[in-house]
Amino acid sequence: MMTRREALRNAGNGFGMLGLAQLLGEQAAASPVSHSPAPQFTPRARRILFLFLNGGPSQVDTFDPKPALERYHGQPMPGADSSGASADAVKERGTLMRSPFSFKQYGECGLPVSELFPETAALIDDLCVVRSMHTDLPAHPQAIMQMNSGRIIPGFPSWGSWVTYGLGTENRNLPGFIALCAGVPDVGPQLWNSAFLPAVYQGTYVPNDELEPEKMIRHLRNANLTRGEQRRGLDLLEKLNRMDVQRRGPDAQLEGRIESMEVAFRMQVDALDAFDISKESETTHRRYGMIANPGDREMKIKSATRDGDFARGCLVARRLLERGVRAVQVYFGNDKPWDSHHDILVHRRLAAQSDRPIAALLTDLKSSGLLKETLVMIGGEFGRRPWVEVGGRTNVQNGRNHNNNGFTYLLAGGGIKGGMAYGATDDFGYKAVENPVHVHDLHATMLHLMGLDHTKLTYRWSGRDFRLTDVAGKVIQGILA
Repeated sequence: MMTRREALRNAGNGFGMLGLAQLLGEQAAASPVSHSPAPQFTPRARRILFLFLNGGPSQVDTFDPKPALERYHGQPMPGADSSGASADAVKERGTLMRSPFSFKQYGECGLPVSELFPETAALIDDLCVVRSMHTDLPAHPQAIMQMNSGRIIPGFPSWGSWVTYGLGTENRNLPGFIALCAGVPDVGPQLWNSAFLPAVYQGTYVPNDELEPEKMIRHLRNANLTRGEQRRGLDLLEKLNRMDVQRRGPDAQLEGRIESMEVAFRMQVDALDAFDISKESETTHRRYGMIANPGDREMKIKSATRDGDFARGCLVARRLLERGVRAVQVYFGNDKPWDSHHDILVHRRLAAQSDRPIAALLTDLKSSGLLKETLVMIGGEFGRRPWVEVGGRTNVQNGRNHNNNGFTYLLAGGGIKGGMAYGATDDFGYKAVENPVHVHDLHATMLHLMGLDHTKLTYRWSGRDFRLTDVAGKVIQGILA
């Protein structure tokens, strides 16, 4: 049997190999073997932590208070026909609804924060409150994909894959990009997918609803072979794979599998330590909100309920960042828990599960000095509208529908100016009107702080150069320290 490559070599005096050689050369130039990870200029941050509040928290009930909602409570939104809302949004629009939560000022900066986040509010001088975020669509799947990959359709690399493609990892014994979530979000693994980037930059999903490392990561130990026997087996397998590469030419997918097997072998030692939160003190467990009963002297972490999932994810994230993992993402739930269509009062329970671990994580990063070199991003795929949602699908008409026109993100850490609010929504918190920040701008700023020019971090695929920010995006200079 003659392979296709042998046919090209033998037919037409071998001229067919000229085009193939050029094609293989382009592939090799983009392969993880020849790709040399390095920042393009001096970075302000070395790692990224993304705390994703799945479902869309309400900006007007958390970090963007609107006194006008008090004055116009129960009334139609002024200028409803010219506010830029879609026909569907106007059709389902109820009257304006004031926030049921009180606000007060915190820190030296005096920024107002809702009663829902008192512990995070205590760190407001370290936070930049971006109040003018906006995305393209108000639908969960498209908005979640865009916030994670820059696109509203599947098939594009996630932000973490782009970062590790550009910079590599600082710890060869752990994956460079890890996503922590209790169950897989409804959009699926494409949220940490490397897509057309080399497979070695694929994110690693780890469920954080388990307590023991060996349950969080399947097949972490080999019960049948010693490490020496495993090492010899891997060496043989790599030799066979390399022979296949020499025979067939560069293969990014095969290279990714080779590297993944090597990382998996090395993880048997490092992962057991990194993911083992039982090594943390009882005081730490309490600070992160993982003890079921504050009066219980027993070391009892919430494992029977989902209340502690996000807290565990935050604590594991800290341990991963301490060990040099480049990109870490923690999802708050996998079924859009912040999607409060029926009753916005559900935010009280959700904030109680997220406020303490967020504050504890930021405090630990700051006290250890890691916050200076770690960019922290906190937010969801969009926000909520300022009026009450009406319609047959709501059981209790005290909730808010999706709002992609203006919502809030919290940023902190490497290169971010703390104690400030950037941008603004209109008087009712519906639309970004001052210094609007698109998701492409957020991604451009994220890469800039990591030492990467978002216009130059590209990958040629399907005949064109792709990048995380597509053909848009600008660095948000006003929030840089």
